[in-house]
Amino acid sequence: MATFSILVAFAIRLVLVLLFLPFSALDKILNFHGAVGQAQEAVASRRAATALILAGLFVEIFMSVGVLTGIADRAAAFVLAGYCVVTALLWKQFWKPGDFWARGASRARGLFWDFLKNFALAGGFLLVSFGTGAATVETFLADPLSSSHPYRSTHGQARP
Repeated sequence: MATFSILVAFAIRLVLVLLFLPFSALDKILNFHGAVGQAQEAVASRRAATALILAGLFVEIFMSVGVLTGIADRAAAFVLAGYCVVTALLWKQFWKPGDFWARGASRARGLFWDFLKNFALAGGFLLVSFGTGAATVETFLADPLSSSHPYRSTHGQARP
């Protein structure tokens, strides 16, 4: 039963980071110039856009690995939550196209749903960071680089 629980815990974390690792990270690597071009929609400077893509690649790979392995997973998930919010604000600006209330196809409504998905994903990462109760929030605040020990079985042990 402990093995099944560990597999479920890993699968949940994998689904949470799957967008970033491997897919988004791999897309940035394979289509680096296109990713930089997209980043230039938010910042005019090519150098700044390149820095944003490299920072994003770092976050997507290393923070996802942290969430998956349980190594400083709370902090890694917190960074990924912030990343989701920042990317929503920079690239999912549903308020800009001006066609939100238009009949038929609307670029703004498509962006709106992507914006909300980013925030929902951030919420999932915050659950990894803070847990679901006041005691687990206090644990994170006391030691944000600690692990939540996601693969430790509590079977037969008293829970904290």
